Amino acid sequence: MTIPKPIIVLLVEDDPGDELMTREAFEENKVKNDLFVARDGEEALDFLYQRGEHTGAPRPDLILLDLNLPKYDGREVLAQIKADEDLSTIPVVVLTTSQAEEDVLRTYRLHANAYVNKPVDFTRFIEVVRQIDDFFVTVVKLPAR
Repeated sequence: MTIPKPIIVLLVEDDPGDELMTREAFEENKVKNDLFVARDGEEALDFLYQRGEHTGAPRPDLILLDLNLPKYDGREVLAQIKADEDLSTIPVVVLTTSQAEEDVLRTYRLHANAYVNKPVDFTRFIEVVRQIDDFFVTVVKLPAR
């Protein structure tokens, strides 16, 4: 059995509690991925474009994106990522509390790779993040960096 190699994950999340739960889910999983956090839409774009304090930031293999963010919301960030030829191949999983059908439709129209509702239950939240991690580390073939 081949051991999956760690991937670089950019979590775009402004809620410290959700950030902590996501970190715990990754830590409990078998593969130790490199998790970076951007706490608003502007910081996410700075990370992706390696601007300011994110000069030299690594290119993520996967982006976990909340929709409701300060500065630029997740929809704006997603639109910019998918409109950029260099960034558009990075899988983006929208991980949000919104269950609004218009948000689901809009994010898929903006070419999100998946839309996942954040469970409010801690144990279920951990399990959902672990499933996302397992899928993108062991099942999916990601583009080379």
